[in-house]
Amino acid sequence: MSSPLNTLVEFLRLIYAKCYRKVVRECNDQMSYAIRRLLRAAMCVFSWFVMPYSQCVSGRIARRKLPAIGDPLLLLPATELAERIRTGRLRSEQVVQAYVNRCRQVNPLLNAIVEDRFEEALEDARSIDRQLVEGLLGTPEQLARDKPLLGLPVSIKESLAVQGMSNTAGRKLRDKKVALGDAPVVQQIKRAGGIILLVSNTPELCLCWETYNNCTGLTRNPHNLQRTAGGSSGGEAALIASAGSLLGVTTDIAGSSRLPALFTGVFGHKPSPYVVSPYGHHPSCDDENWGSFFTPGAMCRYAGDLPLLLGAMRDPEGTPVTLEKEIPVSAIKCYFMENDGPSGLTRPIDADIVQAIRDVAGHLNAQRVNLERLRWTLDISICKMLRMKNIETIYSPQANGKPATTMKREVLKYLFGQSDSDLPSVMIGPMQHIVNHYIPQSRLDFLDKQTEMLRRDFLELLGTDGVFIYPGFPNTAHRHYRIFHKLVDTTYMMVFNTLGLPAASCMVGLDREKLPIGVQVVAAPGQDHLIFAVAKELERRFGGWVPPPSE
Repeated sequence: MSSPLNTLVEFLRLIYAKCYRKVVRECNDQMSYAIRRLLRAAMCVFSWFVMPYSQCVSGRIARRKLPAIGDPLLLLPATELAERIRTGRLRSEQVVQAYVNRCRQVNPLLNAIVEDRFEEALEDARSIDRQLVEGLLGTPEQLARDKPLLGLPVSIKESLAVQGMSNTAGRKLRDKKVALGDAPVVQQIKRAGGIILLVSNTPELCLCWETYNNCTGLTRNPHNLQRTAGGSSGGEAALIASAGSLLGVTTDIAGSSRLPALFTGVFGHKPSPYVVSPYGHHPSCDDENWGSFFTPGAMCRYAGDLPLLLGAMRDPEGTPVTLEKEIPVSAIKCYFMENDGPSGLTRPIDADIVQAIRDVAGHLNAQRVNLERLRWTLDISICKMLRMKNIETIYSPQANGKPATTMKREVLKYLFGQSDSDLPSVMIGPMQHIVNHYIPQSRLDFLDKQTEMLRRDFLELLGTDGVFIYPGFPNTAHRHYRIFHKLVDTTYMMVFNTLGLPAASCMVGLDREKLPIGVQVVAAPGQDHLIFAVAKELERRFGGWVPPPSE
């Protein structure tokens, strides 16, 4: 039996622990409040410079529309095209030629292609057609199983290595960087019979949600050339939305696949971690957590093509996932939120987007929830990502071991207009330095705990039969460069990279300016098939992809 003294000591220890936790919580709340006030002020001041510049840049872009989609092959989903090709009812060359012609029509307006291989792709298609006629590739049933993309054109984000093609990720280099081999995901696309058509534009080192760089310039939104296509997979999104590409391989570390899909009105999916190999990308990283944050993703115009493409991209040695499993939407539990909770940091959601989310929630009989820990979305996402070790930046050592540049030197060069890099690439170094040297370890430990608790909240909520409907961004596609005073709004997407949850952007309508509206659909790890089922239902109910306005 414990003595009265031991009982008193235990009581005092509990009181102390409770008081300590309260003090820590209050200190963290005060720090968060101060950081939020500082960020709000910084974004406000930044907007004074960004808005006039954005207006000027957008105003110089002609108010033109894309040529109309003339070839009916461009309007067919990949699932149908693949079936027609392997059964001999359509030649691969016809499909590839249709997309080559469309790319040549739209790219002068979009500026989405870094480098093409049109002639080589057509030759690949002719070779496939000959082998099909000669019966060298197997039966249609075998091809559907082993080569599901046979004869289909596929575009690849330029930051992923495609042998013999540009792989600079938007960097202005003295010598052009050419991929010496294929990234694992590109190898999988080729094994599945896909034909690589081109590599598409990205921001420098994929460090921005606006697709522009000092090499290939600015990519424009096919729905309105004066608006952004988002980033960093903006080149893919612009081409797919304009019917210049059928299937696109993207990447996603902070919404880089989902935001461009939202802004251009297509479907963009971030898979569960390690379903697709995260290697063969520029920039690279050797942090053990890299594959939990970063993954190649799938983008297409039709929801039914998502499982087809992701199935072809899947790493045979990666995380097991069931993509072919059919499940009725009525068997899926749906939850939703219209905002990020009490963070007090992001901008209000546009009325048209709020209404779209309510319409989606109503159609799916979704239950409204309030996940309070989403208030830490920005804090946990930024701190987690900036603490990853050895992410390749302009400050990374060169092959000879010497630093490429220093932070002070590069910031000064940028301020005087002498830097070859753009603002996000220049600022990534100082931001990493601040997080790693000036944020107290106690604060980082607190945020790590909040991350794990928020992940647990989602896992308990979603289980193996639930999805979460959530905004992807507070507004539809804005004018070019305005992302720079809306950076904190990207946390609607970034948090799901931090938590390691699969998520997809799904097109559900147009706003009052005829710009695409999308929502995010999120599931627990390994439950990507639930997202695909909901995406197909939303496409059926709300119409899905809408061709951009044409002349």
